[in-house]
Amino acid sequence: MWEERFSSSDDYVFGTAPAQFLLDHQVHLTSGHTALAVADGEGRNSVYMAQQGLTVTALEFAPTAIARAHDLAATKGVTLNIRQTDVLRDAWPAETYDLVAGIFIQFVGPDGRRIQFQHIKDATKPGGLVMLHGYTPEQLDHGTGGPPFRENMYTDVILRAAFVGWDIVECREYEREVQEGRGHSGMSALIDFVARKPV
Repeated sequence: MWEERFSSSDDYVFGTAPAQFLLDHQVHLTSGHTALAVADGEGRNSVYMAQQGLTVTALEFAPTAIARAHDLAATKGVTLNIRQTDVLRDAWPAETYDLVAGIFIQFVGPDGRRIQFQHIKDATKPGGLVMLHGYTPEQLDHGTGGPPFRENMYTDVILRAAFVGWDIVECREYEREVQEGRGHSGMSALIDFVARKPV
């Protein structure tokens, strides 16, 4: 599905600028640290993290998106390690990254989300950060991006339960106008989550 969506577009579906979430949380983008960008699409977020001095690995499945991410990285003068990966089926590195970022990765329901989150937790170094950004169920009322499935959305309860025992730095639901390419456009119901893995 995603390859079809990317390949049927002549341009970057979600634009080339990073998600506002990364700009809002730039304090966590520490130069010299390692980062993993999960299901990173066309590279706008991983490229931005690399521009901040992080060593970035991106996981993505769609070949068209991977090619565009490489092009964007070259344009911005940074390098990425992009791994063509099925994030639910393929193995991830264990306890490797200082930061693991999942931005608008709500293409799975509750069962897939459990697998996804376990991989994310396992890939994070002790003391490292997980940063998640996505839609709440109220997004269905806006219809300005994201999947049309309520069960795919995040809530405060879902995210806190998934990261029990972690230090929750932030868990905040809010609404904001989003203009991130044609894929995310208009008033949106959002949630930001940042948590630190126990040492």
